[in-house]
Amino acid sequence: MPYSSVPPAEFVAWFRSVAPYVNAFRGRTFVVAFGGEVVADGKFIGLTHDLNLLASLGVRLVLVHGARPQIEQHLSRNNIEDRYHQNIRLTDEETMQCVKEAVGRVRVEIEALLSMGLVNSPMANADIRVAGGNFITAQPMGVIAGVDLLHTGSVRKVDVTAIKDRLAHNEVVLLSPLGYSPTGEVFNLTLEDVATQTAIALDADKLIFLMDHDGVLDKKGELLRELTVDQANAVLSGKRKLPDDTGLFLPCAVHACEAGVARAHLISRHVDGAILQELFSDIGIGSMVVETTLNTLRDATINDVGGILQLLHPLEEEGILVRRSRELLEREIGRFVVMEHDHRIIGCAALYPFTDEAAGELACLAVQPASRRHGYGDALLKHITSEAQAQGLRKLFVLTTRTAHWFVERGFKETDIGKLPAQKKNLYNYQRRSKVFVKTLQ
Repeated sequence: MPYSSVPPAEFVAWFRSVAPYVNAFRGRTFVVAFGGEVVADGKFIGLTHDLNLLASLGVRLVLVHGARPQIEQHLSRNNIEDRYHQNIRLTDEETMQCVKEAVGRVRVEIEALLSMGLVNSPMANADIRVAGGNFITAQPMGVIAGVDLLHTGSVRKVDVTAIKDRLAHNEVVLLSPLGYSPTGEVFNLTLEDVATQTAIALDADKLIFLMDHDGVLDKKGELLRELTVDQANAVLSGKRKLPDDTGLFLPCAVHACEAGVARAHLISRHVDGAILQELFSDIGIGSMVVETTLNTLRDATINDVGGILQLLHPLEEEGILVRRSRELLEREIGRFVVMEHDHRIIGCAALYPFTDEAAGELACLAVQPASRRHGYGDALLKHITSEAQAQGLRKLFVLTTRTAHWFVERGFKETDIGKLPAQKKNLYNYQRRSKVFVKTLQ
């Protein structure tokens, strides 16, 4: 959508929303893996624009490309049979020659596209320098079930020092699915092996696979946007047959996260700007695998004031919550808890005790719109309820103008203003005409 057609307020709100990601990603290392299909389909041009943007924001990029369709084309052109054993390509001398030619052509094309600097395009004034080299030491895969796979290999070692040196010089490192042995042999590798082992060796912050599907789907065909390693393993061990690319990349994502990679993402190669949509939005566009849950419920600190204000402001503007100043929130921050997702505040709540009457007020219960319907509100309510019980309070009350049904569904009952603690009753705002709900604590 052209900027001229975007309302200024909407544009500003969007720009502010991505700022935390820009700051968080600067200086981080991302490994991005994509098959030769991306190049063959002509979609790498769009991908270069996104990669250029990431590089300009200070992201350290390692790109790993595949060349399966190009290799198959070369084999077909030379009337060479494309042989597989247990879904692994058997690479003999003739096949290896085709692999070298195909990989070389793909690599040259990628480098050429990354070098574009056309005016009036996202690549204008781009200064992407591409680094390559013998960064991957490989070893033969050997004999599997009685079949020698010959020049098909696996990653033995990644030259971390050399790659980090290139990244430190603001170069984009491009890795091909080839590896070299100390004896001078060349081995045909898989892009997922190269990408996974490189991400682990570099202790990368993200490993991103571009695939044919939107990500990992559940039994109903709905996208699983976030999975822990345990949840991903449950998907893999289930009886349901997975799409080929999911069965290929999801185990790699699990292995990477178990080995220390912070995040692994599986996203569609068919969606324009998929990487940007995945990285710079709260819900993403694909599936993200993490070692453990990204949710944290904790006591708020003074450093959380800005995040809480940003969360509450839209609700205050709508009149759903009473407006609180920064000064007031700073004084009362000790009463708040926050729900974080991936180190970003997505929810909050506060407990104001009235110990003389063994009652507590639940206030400022809020969850950002994109994160609703995921149980975060219930988690905050449960935490506040437990805290109230720990303080010896026997009832919990809340004042609300818009969310009466939500509280009723959770055991609150409407009552009159006269049942409020005396101190709270004196502060009641009759212009807002908030309804009062109370819940007896066990």
